[in-house]
Amino acid sequence: MWRIGQLARMVGVSERTLRHYDKIGLLPPAAVDRSTGYRRYGVAELSRLERIRGMQRLGLPLRQIADLLDAPEAQLRQALAEIVTGIRRDIAALTAAAAHAEDRLTTPMSILPQETTLGSRRLRVRRVRLDHPSELAALCPAPPATLLTWLRGEPTGGFTAAVSTDRDGGEQLTLPARAAVRAVVPPSTDVVRAGRDLFGWLRRHHLAITGPTVEEHLVDADGGHAVVLEVSVRRRSPS
Repeated sequence: MWRIGQLARMVGVSERTLRHYDKIGLLPPAAVDRSTGYRRYGVAELSRLERIRGMQRLGLPLRQIADLLDAPEAQLRQALAEIVTGIRRDIAALTAAAAHAEDRLTTPMSILPQETTLGSRRLRVRRVRLDHPSELAALCPAPPATLLTWLRGEPTGGFTAAVSTDRDGGEQLTLPARAAVRAVVPPSTDVVRAGRDLFGWLRRHHLAITGPTVEEHLVDADGGHAVVLEVSVRRRSPS
């Protein structure tokens, strides 16, 4: 039989690790010398330790290894399938985060767009025809108010807009549940510029616009004002 230091050197782990495995019941020694307290390990413990290390390399945490060490192969395979799914999900999230960070580094922007999912919403609006985006500021009433435009980018001519209204006779408009991109416009940023930045971001991230751009003018109890841009989108294949 081997003492703890001998087993540690054979396998390439620390004595501290083996003591921890013993403490949590993962790898108790074959025997403990009553007079010295020395742990003794045999071939069975060596095999169990190698299996523990192998499971760790597969991405399994110690708490899960404890349940799987003596489990049937089918149970281990199921756990590994779940691990792989989680790893792929993490890789996708990290890849998306890296792409967004690289985009921010290469293309300075006034906003930080975020992808989200929104529920359905009903509005009463009145529609107007405008010739230039600069006319939008005069169209929007005092907050809280909502402005909608049906644009796919910088307009080259006249376009339709709609503004929320509390008056009778307005048109009832329903925005369905949808995937969307939202961005809060900083107070120091012009909304038209923020809109240009948002449309550029959508193009670079292969997102197609599927509905109106919603410009939400919000105000809190202290009079603080914020503008939130929201665009319904769907992902498209890169061209």
